[in-house]
Amino acid sequence: MATRRDFFKWAGAAVAASSVSKVAMAALPDIITTDKADTHAPLSPATGRPYNPVVTLNGWSLPWRMKNGVKEFHLVAEPVVREIAPGMKAHLWGYNGQSPGPTIEVVEGDRVRIFVTNRLPEKTTIHWHGQPVPNGMDGVAGLTQPAIMPGKTYVYEFEAKRPGTFMYHPHADEMTQMAMGMMGSWITHPKNPKFMAVDRDYIFLLNSYDIDPGSYTPRVNTMLEFNLWTWNSRAFPGISPIVAGLGDRVRIRIGNLTMTNHPMHLHGHEFTVTGTDGGWVPATARWPEVTTDIGVGQMRTIEFVANAPGDWAFHCHKSHHTMNAMGHQVPTMIGVNQQQAMDKITNLLPDYMAMGETGMAGMSEMEMPLPENTLPMMTGQGQFGAIDMGGMFTTVKVRKGLAKGDYRDPGNYQFPSATLAYEFTGALPEATRPKVQDELPGIELDVRKPSGHSGH
Repeated sequence: MATRRDFFKWAGAAVAASSVSKVAMAALPDIITTDKADTHAPLSPATGRPYNPVVTLNGWSLPWRMKNGVKEFHLVAEPVVREIAPGMKAHLWGYNGQSPGPTIEVVEGDRVRIFVTNRLPEKTTIHWHGQPVPNGMDGVAGLTQPAIMPGKTYVYEFEAKRPGTFMYHPHADEMTQMAMGMMGSWITHPKNPKFMAVDRDYIFLLNSYDIDPGSYTPRVNTMLEFNLWTWNSRAFPGISPIVAGLGDRVRIRIGNLTMTNHPMHLHGHEFTVTGTDGGWVPATARWPEVTTDIGVGQMRTIEFVANAPGDWAFHCHKSHHTMNAMGHQVPTMIGVNQQQAMDKITNLLPDYMAMGETGMAGMSEMEMPLPENTLPMMTGQGQFGAIDMGGMFTTVKVRKGLAKGDYRDPGNYQFPSATLAYEFTGALPEATRPKVQDELPGIELDVRKPSGHSGH
């Protein structure tokens, strides 16, 4: 269980003295922050109503304090450094040390008070995406509230009325701030912890960045040509596996804050979509799937029984979303003999190497010089070699005998006898093809022209 000792704590004095009095500063909840990209253990409720906590993939849930029956949180909008994957870090904006910010978990009917401190160089707000809130708490700068200026702290207070899966993000200079990574997840648990209870409950957000090779800061004016596709601002192999015990009922909540849709595909299992950001889907309206498309600004909750042991792929099925920055805008060279060009170019550039003559899979095994702070196009190793994936990809690891509260990576799957694909070494038969008729039978056409005449 995560505790306050798991996080760095910054005192309430971090709020600008010009914006609040010393008495008010003393009344603020602690600022709890972390800069680690690990998947933290679920935060079991020590106070307030009971619920079944979620696990944020490569993230954590924000602790709270109870004050006069109100659940109080403190979010800090600030510049952060996020490791996208080992070997690359990005200079982003986020909350409480990370992008995305920490997940907020409350219970249906809770009175919630969120203090939001702005440490950005510009104004901001927070919109509670999908939640029914009073108009003055909806977080649209200029329309429903004044913007939160740098150094200021604002308070949002409302009742968490509807259980479900939601998000939070700015509605002030939204193009810049969301392109820089400002977002987070929100869970409102049902009053009854037994309602649709599952054994393991995960959540993450789909987000994307345009960061030039060798750079650290995203290009915020990009509309479509993103080159890093991430889950919770992590790209494979930096994305943690989703771990489940054999027979566990698993829930995965996914929010999409990119600029395009994502067909999410799970290997080895079928699932049903049990919820959206509009609420739970009635059982009579669900159907089995192995891929579900998640549109921009939508959330989807999928559930399945982990009944097949193994290491199963889970990824976006847009193939360009499972590669990293080096794979975009590279011309297709399949079948092109580049030897003559290489002979001439290497006289000037001895380290030059040709790419893509037989496909791009070799990139994952190639030792080639890269700009500083740049991920290879495809990376990650499995027990049989290169996985040839990047971006929006991870594994669902199902194991027999896994303890209920154990979320550690169980390592490589040990395949039972006679269940592993193998090489055939015998003789191959000659290829046979069906006979093709030399002449096609005559076809008579009756053409009716617009003028009403007909012809043969």
